Amino acid sequence: MEYLSGFGGHFETEAVAGTLPVGRNSPQRPPHGLYAEQLSGSAFTAPRHDNLRSWLYRIRPSVLQGGFTPFAVPTWHSGPFAADGTPDALRWRPFPQTSGRDFVESVFTLAGNGAVDARSGFVAHVYSFDKPMERRFFYDADGELIFVPREGALELRTEFGVLRIEPQEIAVIPRGVKFQVRAVNGKASGYLGENYGAPFRLPGLGPIGANGLANARDFQYPLATFEDAKGDFELIAKYDGAMFTAKIGNSPLDVVGWHGNYAPYRYDLRRFNTMGTISYDHPDPSIFTVLTSPTDQPGVANCDFVIFPPRWLVGEDTFRPPYFHRNCMSEFMGLVHGAYDAKEEGFLPGGASLHNCMTPHGPDADAFQKASAAKLAPHFIGNTLAFMFESSRIFRPTRQALESPSLEKTYRDCWKSLQSHFQPPAS
Repeated sequence: MEYLSGFGGHFETEAVAGTLPVGRNSPQRPPHGLYAEQLSGSAFTAPRHDNLRSWLYRIRPSVLQGGFTPFAVPTWHSGPFAADGTPDALRWRPFPQTSGRDFVESVFTLAGNGAVDARSGFVAHVYSFDKPMERRFFYDADGELIFVPREGALELRTEFGVLRIEPQEIAVIPRGVKFQVRAVNGKASGYLGENYGAPFRLPGLGPIGANGLANARDFQYPLATFEDAKGDFELIAKYDGAMFTAKIGNSPLDVVGWHGNYAPYRYDLRRFNTMGTISYDHPDPSIFTVLTSPTDQPGVANCDFVIFPPRWLVGEDTFRPPYFHRNCMSEFMGLVHGAYDAKEEGFLPGGASLHNCMTPHGPDADAFQKASAAKLAPHFIGNTLAFMFESSRIFRPTRQALESPSLEKTYRDCWKSLQSHFQPPAS
């Protein structure tokens, strides 16, 4: 498929020539008898560099919808989260594939923080479905969504156009954008992040300089496409932590053209320019940040999206896997495919782990012994892709996650064989 390229740019695209008005956004009579509708992702008076909005030129305005009534998705939970926080290290085995559910019905919340009305926080979910959204559409008024597929390619049919992603790619759907999710090959599973806070942006590069990490030109936005379909359709809305349903008489994917900087996008994680040491010591995981949702405190993230992709390890006299550590950030991890070098056996694709603020974690005993005794030569870690949602807030696991059969009750045993090797010098 063809896409528009460049992160956060002001794009314009039209499926029918002459759709976008010239020199004005909301003319008295938009071209082709369309309706002009603005979608704002920031306050109207936000500084220009933070102002997010797009103009949509559509066949019918969004106001043509019925009244909302409650809709139950019992496994999708929202903040504020109950006080189920724990200082224990947690890990889940892969979750089983569900059947007979579409994307919205399949979302299963593992952990989260913050609150929707405070516009702050982040939630980690998994999804697993085999039923397409055909006459049902969805939007999330509480936050933006980041899709991290593990099995099966996805077709995201949005108001702005179509995005297709496969494992090792991601997509971000901004707050309020209507869309459908379909599995290209009938079923799909993966991870889903829900960001209540500031929209994701590229991290600053600091001393790295102009080049490195994710390049802006590798982010892709959809070309305008539309369907002029009337009938009995359903719109599901997530609002203030609850789900609602309304009837609509037409497909909301009827945008013939759009321009702006507030739109869904995709990114191929295989294009990430991984940085690392070429002398000694283990760099902090912050150099693996793809996207960041900042807070008002510089350098402190509401959530960082971090990946651990294939890469070379060349550090001399260095313990190369992730080291034992405790920190003030909280880390939710998932594994898309392959093995994670700090836990080559127990951490499985489709599983997840959670290490909250100041909870000690690091390589399991086998990984520690192997890395400590390894002959240090340049080594390429291939066939792997792990990721992390790292937040300055504590992740509180949901009750359903703590009661899930996938939760490993013996996770801490991976460290129990670590022994003391202390050898004090002779006096």
